[in-house]
Amino acid sequence: MSSALLLIDLQNSILTGLGTPDRQSVIDAALETVVTKLATLKRNARAAGIPAFIVQHDGTAGHRLAKRSEGWQLRREIAPEAGDVVVHKASCDSFFETDLEAKLRARGITRLFIGGCMTQFCVDTTARRAVSLGFDVSLISDGHTTADMGKLNFETIIEHHNMVLDGFDAGPHEIKPIASAEILF
Repeated sequence: MSSALLLIDLQNSILTGLGTPDRQSVIDAALETVVTKLATLKRNARAAGIPAFIVQHDGTAGHRLAKRSEGWQLRREIAPEAGDVVVHKASCDSFFETDLEAKLRARGITRLFIGGCMTQFCVDTTARRAVSLGFDVSLISDGHTTADMGKLNFETIIEHHNMVLDGFDAGPHEIKPIASAEILF
């Protein structure tokens, strides 16, 4: 089984302004923790010869991730290096109207380790779609995050998605959550 690390929407302004004044600093701190874990996994994957695919959301003008804005830029901790593949998307699904699937198949990838931002949107949708396309998915259970949404705090959203996605399958392919410390490339 050939693996790849898939990092989604780790951009400068991904969670900027999405929290209430009393929660934004908590959301920002959680993002820093996730970025640190994913940067470590990216270094470990590189050392093991596992490719990194970095998905970058191209927002429209006025959006916090407006294409080519400072907020749109990828976080420096996971910045692309030689051999990394960057994929641009404009929707929650990293496969929708992108060449992600073709690039993964060209490299013979069959298993994805997925982490990143916007748990309930981009991470969830991409993980489910990957399984439906025939990839096995290891969801990095402590390697994805989001902002609060309505009455749900981000901690609850993450916990919920780790539970709901555990065992999501399509034929023989499924999503299995795994903690970052347990991933040995």
